[in-house]
Amino acid sequence: MRENAHVVQSTEDHHHQRHHNPITSLNSKLAKTWATTKVFIFVLFIMFLSASVSWMYTSVLGENRFQVTSIFIRNTNRTPTTTTTKTITDIPKIIIKIPLNCTSLNSTTTQTCPSNYPTKFEPAISSSETCPDYFRWIHRDLKVWQKTGITRETLEKARPNAHFRVVIKSGRLYVHQYEKAFQTRDVFTIWGILQLLRMYPGQIPDLELLFLCHDRPAIWKRNFKKNSKDTWPPPPLFHYCGHRDAYDIVFPDWSFWGWPELNIKEWNKLSVALKEGNKRVKWEDRVPSAYWKGNPHVSPIRGDLMRCNFSDKYDPMVRLYVQDWRSEIEAGFRGSNLEDQCTHRYKIYIEGNAWSVSEKYILSCDSMTLLVKPEYYDFFIRSMVPMKHFWPIRPNNKCSDLKFAVEWGNNNTEKAQIIGRQGSGYMMKNLEMKYVYDYMLYVLQGYGKLMKLDVTVPVNATEVCSETMACPITDGGLIRQCMDDSLVMAPSVKAACDMPPPYRDYELKKLLKKQVSAERKVEKWTDEYWNLRGPK
Repeated sequence: MRENAHVVQSTEDHHHQRHHNPITSLNSKLAKTWATTKVFIFVLFIMFLSASVSWMYTSVLGENRFQVTSIFIRNTNRTPTTTTTKTITDIPKIIIKIPLNCTSLNSTTTQTCPSNYPTKFEPAISSSETCPDYFRWIHRDLKVWQKTGITRETLEKARPNAHFRVVIKSGRLYVHQYEKAFQTRDVFTIWGILQLLRMYPGQIPDLELLFLCHDRPAIWKRNFKKNSKDTWPPPPLFHYCGHRDAYDIVFPDWSFWGWPELNIKEWNKLSVALKEGNKRVKWEDRVPSAYWKGNPHVSPIRGDLMRCNFSDKYDPMVRLYVQDWRSEIEAGFRGSNLEDQCTHRYKIYIEGNAWSVSEKYILSCDSMTLLVKPEYYDFFIRSMVPMKHFWPIRPNNKCSDLKFAVEWGNNNTEKAQIIGRQGSGYMMKNLEMKYVYDYMLYVLQGYGKLMKLDVTVPVNATEVCSETMACPITDGGLIRQCMDDSLVMAPSVKAACDMPPPYRDYELKKLLKKQVSAERKVEKWTDEYWNLRGPK
C-alpha cells in the first residue's frame, strides 16, 4: 500500500525590522516551537484515534465482521507557498474491510444477510482517468430504449427467454429463478452483481432486469419492427454476448468470478498467473506454430477447423488438440492450466456455439492471436483493431489463412511479436477487474435511468447476498474457493473511471472502416501468397 502525505508548510516573515530585537526573536522561536509541538500532538492524537477505532471494532464487533486498515492520501490540490522549511504529516483515512459474516448453521438456522455493510459510496481518490473505449458501446446497447423507456409491459416480454430476474431495491438484491442455467453460470453472474454492490454501495439505482445464460442471443431484430406497436420497443434482456442482428444487452460473463467446473480461476488471480506464464518462455523461443486446444464438437465451425490440423500440407504450421474435459476432471486438471499454454508464438481463437469465454485467455498470452472472424461479440472486443491487437482469419478460408499467418509471422518476427504484445497489453490494461466492475456500474446506471415502472420485489423472489451464497458451501470445493478469491472486501477506495461519450456516427464509421481496411489488407496478402504458390 502506497504511503502518501500532506505537506504542511511554514513561511518566514520577509519584512524584518531594521534593528534586531532579542525579545521579539525569542518570542518568534517560542511560537515556532509551540506550532511544531501542536503538529506533533495532532499526529499522535490521530494515531491514537486510529488504534482506538481498530481495537473497538475488533474487540466489540469481532474479527470475523470487520477489519480496520488505514490508507494515506496525498493532498495534490494544495498550492505550496514560498518556504525554507517543510514539515510532512500523514492524515490517515480509515477503511473498514468487511469479510463474510457466516453464522454457525444447523438444522434450525438459516444464513441471513447482514445489515451493516456501507450504503453510501465515499471514495478517497477521485476519478482521474477516462474509461477504455469499449465503454462507449454502452450507449449504443441501450439506445433502442432511449425514447420509449422501459415499461412493465416491455420488460415482461423478455421473461420467456430469461433464466432469472434480478431486482435491486435500496441497494439490496433479490433473485427470482425461473430456470437453472448450465453449470454455475447463473450462480457466478449473480455473485458478480453482488460484488459490484459491495464495491460501489448506493450507486446502483432501483431496477429490475432479466438475464439469459445460454450461449446465443435471443432478442433478434427481425422480430421487432419500429412501425409496429405490437412489437416495439423490443424487450430488454441481459446476456453475455451480442450480435449485429440482435438487441441483447451485453454484460460481463460469469467466468470473471471463476469457472469451478473447469478449474478456471477468477480473473484477478488468473490474469496474474497468465503474466507469470508469459515470462516462462520468451517469444522468440516459443514453438513457431499456431496452437488451439478446445472442444471441437460444440459447433460446425470448430469441427471444420480440425481439418486444418498438421498434415503433409500444413505441418508444422497448425497444431490443434481436442480437449477432453471428462478426462481432465478425472486427472485433476493437470493438463489444462491456462497459464501453462502460452508456449506457442501464435494462438487461435474460434467461436464455439457462440462467443467463447476463451477469448480473453487466448488474447492474454503475448502470442499473436489468430482470430477467426467472430459472428458474436462480448463487451470488450468491439474496440479492438485487426493487425494492432490480433491477426484476422476468414471463417470460410481458415486453413490457408492460418498457414499464411504463421508463415508471415516467422518471416516478420518483430512485427508479429508486437501484435501479440499489444493484444496482451490491451487485455491486461483495459480488462483489469476494476474496469469490469466500472463497466457493470455504468451499464446498470444507464439501464436504471430507462425504468418507467415501479420496481417491486416479486413474491417468489429471495433476498440474496454474499453470505447466503457462500457461507452454506462448506465442502472446501472450487465453488467456494472462487467465491472467496473474488470477494470484494470493502468499497472501492477509488471512484469509477470517467464514462467516455458515445461514438458519434462519423467516429463509429471511422473505427469500422479502420477494422475492415486491416482485414482486407491481410486478405490481399494471403491471396497473393497462395496465387504465387499455386493451388491451396
